[in-house]
Amino acid sequence: MDRFRDDLIARISERRAVVGVIGLGYVGLPLAVRAAGLGFPVIGFEVSAAKVAQINRGESYIGDVPSEQLAPLTRCGALLATTDAARMAECDLLVICVPTPLNVTRDPDLSYIESAATMIAASLRPGQLVILESTTYPGTTREVVWPRLQGRGLAPGTEIFLAFSPERIDPGQTSSKGWGVENTPKVVGGLTPACAELTAAFYRHITNQVVCVSSPDAAELTKLFENIFRAVNIALVNELALLCDRMGLNVWEVIDAAATKPYGFMRFTPGPGLGGHCIPIDPFYLTWKARELDLTTRFIELAGEINTQMPRHVHDLVVRALNRQKKALNGSTVLLLGVAYKPDVNDYRESPAFKVYDLLAADGARVFTCDPHVPSFELHDGQVITTMPLSDDLLASCDCAVIITDHRAFDYQQIVTLAPAVVDTRNATRAIEGPLRAKITLL
Repeated sequence: MDRFRDDLIARISERRAVVGVIGLGYVGLPLAVRAAGLGFPVIGFEVSAAKVAQINRGESYIGDVPSEQLAPLTRCGALLATTDAARMAECDLLVICVPTPLNVTRDPDLSYIESAATMIAASLRPGQLVILESTTYPGTTREVVWPRLQGRGLAPGTEIFLAFSPERIDPGQTSSKGWGVENTPKVVGGLTPACAELTAAFYRHITNQVVCVSSPDAAELTKLFENIFRAVNIALVNELALLCDRMGLNVWEVIDAAATKPYGFMRFTPGPGLGGHCIPIDPFYLTWKARELDLTTRFIELAGEINTQMPRHVHDLVVRALNRQKKALNGSTVLLLGVAYKPDVNDYRESPAFKVYDLLAADGARVFTCDPHVPSFELHDGQVITTMPLSDDLLASCDCAVIITDHRAFDYQQIVTLAPAVVDTRNATRAIEGPLRAKITLL
């Protein structure tokens, strides 16, 4: 009865196992490139024909995957992208790396996972390993993915294998801090011990540490806890920032001083709001699940309330900065510096810049954006906005410049010198000294 397990173990050990990656975005493409670079044959599945064509030309659209790294793999056939879901039958391993957004009522939207699992089930065969990497609530692997696979009548742990192993991709970290797919530990929870064993065997090729937990549910909760930890601590410093603003204190000075304690303190910093693919979304997956169990996750929900009010606070700081010039927000020109949700990346998913943009525009401001990493972006209403290159004329012509993202490409001396007023939500102007500091309104 172990022949499928033994065969797959051998294929993984010898890197002959065909790896299928479903979803070639910020999570899937780095994994596909890593596996192909190690010698695994890789098939990447994407619904976008344009992205498939781009990948097969060796052109990357993900910042952490240079085209110079991708192109040799597609050229030699180690990595092939396709829209043809029928080719999933060729794969020994299928890794689901699809988005898990929230719907309009802020509840989990598992439609992408459901679609991927249904496509896998259509050609499922004995001996395949299915791994879910998409962030989700505890129980998804068992309650959503497995029911779609078990319709094929294959026994879990002997004929078919299923596990959850959460993605831990942090865009921009590979180049800035050295954390990538190859050295970030992977957590693994299998539906059965054999499922966990096979999944761990695969990821031990991919990264340098694998941590096995007792179940997919434990692995799912691990991922949520990692991001909720950050969301709650960011909310704490955001609330501190609001308090310091009322008290006339510099929150950045307080945080810097507290961070000198060599134990018992972890540095978090405030900002204009949460952004990215995880922290603004993941906590709501757990609060939704908790409601199903008649439990209120008060810390998580309070953190969400605090973090979501930060764009409004930035709006109010802009009003304050303009008031000092005896100008109203209505009719003023406001320049948002940074659209990406974090420094030095082109990822603008859930960026707080959008909410700040909407709030300022709703009150009559003429809002322009500048981001060297994001040439254009789409607002919630579908409107496409082109960002502007930073120039002396652009800075001098605005009434207030707002630093949303502290990209290293920005010249902060230039910004503070030329802009009539600056709202700094990231303490990016900390090195500016002398009379110019009077122009700066800090978060």
